[in-house]
Amino acid sequence: MIAALLFAAAAAARPASTAMDRARLARVESAVSEAIAAHELPGAVVLVEHRGRVAYREAFGDRALQPGREPMTLDTIFDIASLTKCVATAPSILILVEEGRVRLGDPVTRYIPEFAAGGGERSKVTVEQLLTHRAGFAPDDPLELYVGTPEEIFARKYREPLRSRPGSEFVYSDVGYEVLGEIVRRVSGMTLDRFAAERIFQPLGMTDTAFRPLSAGRAAASPSRLAPTEQREGRWMRGEVHDPRAFALGGVAGHAGVFSTADDLAKFCRMILNGGRLRGVRILSPLGTEALTRPRFSGDGEIRALGFDLDTGFSNNRGDLFPRGSFGHTGFTGTGLWIDPSSETFVVFLSNRLHPDGTGNIIRIRSVVGTIAAAALSEDTRAAARKLAARVPAPSRSVRAGVDVLVDEGFRPIAGKRVGLVTNATGMARDGRSTIDVLASPEARKAGVTLVRLFSPEHGLRTDADAPVADGRDPGTNLPVISLYGDRRRPAPAELSDLDALVLDIQDVGTRFYTYTTTGGYLLEEAAKAGIPLVVLDRPNPIGGLAVEGPPADPEKLSFTAYHPIPVRYGMTPGELLRLFNSEKRIGAKVEVVRMRGWTRGAWYDETGLEWVNPSPNMRSLSAAALYPGVGLLEPMNVSVGRGTDTPFEIVGAPWIDARKLAAYLSARRISGVRFMPVHFTPVSSVHAGVRCGGVRIAVTDRNAVAAVTLGIELATALRALFPADFDRTRLDALIANADTVARIERGETPEEIAASWEPRISKFRALRSKWLLYPEEGRKAGGGRR
Repeated sequence: MIAALLFAAAAAARPASTAMDRARLARVESAVSEAIAAHELPGAVVLVEHRGRVAYREAFGDRALQPGREPMTLDTIFDIASLTKCVATAPSILILVEEGRVRLGDPVTRYIPEFAAGGGERSKVTVEQLLTHRAGFAPDDPLELYVGTPEEIFARKYREPLRSRPGSEFVYSDVGYEVLGEIVRRVSGMTLDRFAAERIFQPLGMTDTAFRPLSAGRAAASPSRLAPTEQREGRWMRGEVHDPRAFALGGVAGHAGVFSTADDLAKFCRMILNGGRLRGVRILSPLGTEALTRPRFSGDGEIRALGFDLDTGFSNNRGDLFPRGSFGHTGFTGTGLWIDPSSETFVVFLSNRLHPDGTGNIIRIRSVVGTIAAAALSEDTRAAARKLAARVPAPSRSVRAGVDVLVDEGFRPIAGKRVGLVTNATGMARDGRSTIDVLASPEARKAGVTLVRLFSPEHGLRTDADAPVADGRDPGTNLPVISLYGDRRRPAPAELSDLDALVLDIQDVGTRFYTYTTTGGYLLEEAAKAGIPLVVLDRPNPIGGLAVEGPPADPEKLSFTAYHPIPVRYGMTPGELLRLFNSEKRIGAKVEVVRMRGWTRGAWYDETGLEWVNPSPNMRSLSAAALYPGVGLLEPMNVSVGRGTDTPFEIVGAPWIDARKLAAYLSARRISGVRFMPVHFTPVSSVHAGVRCGGVRIAVTDRNAVAAVTLGIELATALRALFPADFDRTRLDALIANADTVARIERGETPEEIAASWEPRISKFRALRSKWLLYPEEGRKAGGGRR
């Protein structure tokens, strides 16, 4: 029974009172009001229920601003967009499963034979893969397919090729749910709108819930209760589905089209919490409800249920406090619901954020409302929450790097082409082959790929050189290796003239002054001159793709360690960064990024499942990479950063440093995410080689809390304060590349003041950077998509 599975821990110690803290819930009003004042939405309805009792139910702002202002009311009927998936389509499929008319593991072609018309592996797609967004579809089919009757539209859609192998990756896709709606029609003999009305909405008393509300139910008598969205062909969409593909299908589609109210959605949520039953009416069996909502784990970090989201980049309306294992969904028009079985609580958030001009954004406020609701729970539900969270796997991710995706896709971007490859030892596929071997393999040759020559960046093809590297020859393939860190740092025109494409596969470390970023920029320039594309086999930013930190380089200080005025820590992958360079420097190269699969911006390298290969001789661990944006700033000065020791970039010292004095000073600063221990060491090479140094060892205690560039400023200001006569700051600007920051250090400003001075330029960079991101942040879907 779902009650036993989800609620046992809570029921065992249920308090006499199930009230929520009203004062805490009242914070919803100020939060939503602030969002309305910021023009993030015109208005909203929020409903919170706990243990079968409505704890909060309020309307805010306006239902309409144009053509005339109308106040929001509790009974406003909203276009709920993708909530259609979880309140209509998925439950309808589960009803058919319970009746033995559909099996989750069946191929879609069992119900729709023409689904395989597009060939490839379409015949292998299962019903469950449609439900969990793992069928291999793109986020949406091209809009130009949606012309004519629904039958004509689906005939065209079924001829579309898959984007990836079925089951290989999670891609939130409306396409699969459109097909599910068709399965309901084929199997039941009823259109999805009729089936959902007769089997779900009407039995639950959801009298204001329907597809095409202007032609069905109570809404037809009260069209003024319908919240408008945008204009279509000069008229306001009011009771007319906003989604253009659902509109083309006549307003009834498996991915969008339902209109509803907060009160009606509360009935649906209540039914789910009750194991499929409400007021004596059963919609699903307890086990059917369990099947609909339990976590489905596919080996990566994206966790969905059959009809609901649990833990993906779209889970932001869970907020910060509801436990993993709770579930919900969001809708593109500004809607969302979230259900927590451990506390028997749910939150319904409805808005028409697209009204009037399509610019509203409710990602943050939807999350904030979820957090406020969870914080208002008066009882201690931690034991039940832990039990619920234990149902959700916490796996290491299984990221497929660009080279793996290239193979998966049959070498599509370079098929039939003569290519040059820029790589080193970090260019490695998941199966252990080097990218060189992959492009020289029989399968690549079968696709028409001819590997002509190799290029290596700083540190050489094997990443083992700490000096300029000469040209050579690869022993495995006997291909010439052109060094881009020897007599020159760019490929010569003659070395590109006989190529059809240049391929780049190098693992970067996410820091501006690591020279692979500049090598990538130079490749863009030379590829543009040669008129050939640069194909980037993308790789993770090993220190995560969220944090942006440090002073942007001054335009007049650009060099081989500062190719463009970006912050020291830029929070982008190689492919993303090169797209930005190409646009902002107006290089005009043709850049094609072969995107990774399974990577999201918050993931560190050790969460990817990819093998760590030292990107350079002294970059020997992820801890070193995490500290490098700050510790590396000290390299041009008379300080050892650990080169020539076993732990480069994790220790800092010099013969003139009093180790205990420096450790005590830095420890007293209470710097987040790190602690300092006095240490003595003798480097065998580089700065102070053969000389005993005093200094500190930096231990990372919380890598997500480390502001690495600010840590570098902390080290510099500490050395200036404690050892002013010995600390040679002549070359302080070499890697910081920002005159204002250096001047502030010399004036004796605090690290906090210095870091604050970067914020205006960082904010501008963040806005610029957002245009070029290819991978999702929490609650966002990179690369478009209707959500």
